[in-house]
Amino acid sequence: QAQLVESGGGLVEAGASLRLSCVAPGGTFGAYAMGWFRQAPGKERDFVAAISGSGGNTYYDDSVKGRFTISRDNAKSTVYLQMNSLKPEDTAVYYCAKFITRDYYSGYLPSSWGQGTQVTVSS
Repeated sequence: QAQLVESGGGLVEAGASLRLSCVAPGGTFGAYAMGWFRQAPGKERDFVAAISGSGGNTYYDDSVKGRFTISRDNAKSTVYLQMNSLKPEDTAVYYCAKFITRDYYSGYLPSSWGQGTQVTVSS
């Protein structure tokens, strides 16, 4: 019923910052945990970050801890991924994801995905 739409990707140099946005229109946005995954060329799709429906709980993969911050604005039905100190290994297609649970649980699969937005970090 709700279509996820990502934006904010681009080509940047190492050390730069990007802010990804994902809009999930529809009611009761705050009832769902949201997350970000990424897939680099030749690799599987990996978990990056997640946030509970209220925004009170956040989760990060070790590879991005201290550099990335996930947040949400339920009034705007939008989840964000602030990416700082970007590294070439962060290069990937980033996908916004929606869960059916209020909180995020490791290993749970998202109920829906966005189309993805390309993030490329040069050396």
